Amino acid sequence: MEESAQYARYRRDGAVLAEIGRRLEPQVSRLPVRIPGDLAAAAVAAWERDEPGDLGDLRGETHEQRGVRDQAGALALIGLAITERGTAVDGDAVLVELDVTEIAAALTAALEAR
Repeated sequence: MEESAQYARYRRDGAVLAEIGRRLEPQVSRLPVRIPGDLAAAAVAAWERDEPGDLGDLRGETHEQRGVRDQAGALALIGLAITERGTAVDGDAVLVELDVTEIAAALTAALEAR
C-alpha cells in the first residue's frame, strides 16, 4: 500500500523530530521532583511487581493496549528511580531525580487522562 503525500510529510517530520531529540539528549539530565508518598509507593510497587507469564506475541496488541502497557512500564521505571535514589522529605513526600523521559511520560499520561 502506497503512503499518501500527507503521511510521507508526517514521516519526514517525525524523522526531524527524532534528530532534534538526538541533539537534545546530551543537553538534558535528571531533574529533582517531589512526589507524594502514596504515589511514590504505588510506583515502587509497580517496579517490584512480578507479572505472571510473558508478554507473548504483541502483534495482536491494539494501539490502546500498547499505550497502557507503555504507561505501566514508565511508572515502573519511576519506581526504580525512587528505589535507587529517592529520599523522604517533608512528611510523606519523596524527592527523587528523574530523567526527563520519565517526567515526559508522566506529563503525557496526565494530558491524555484529561
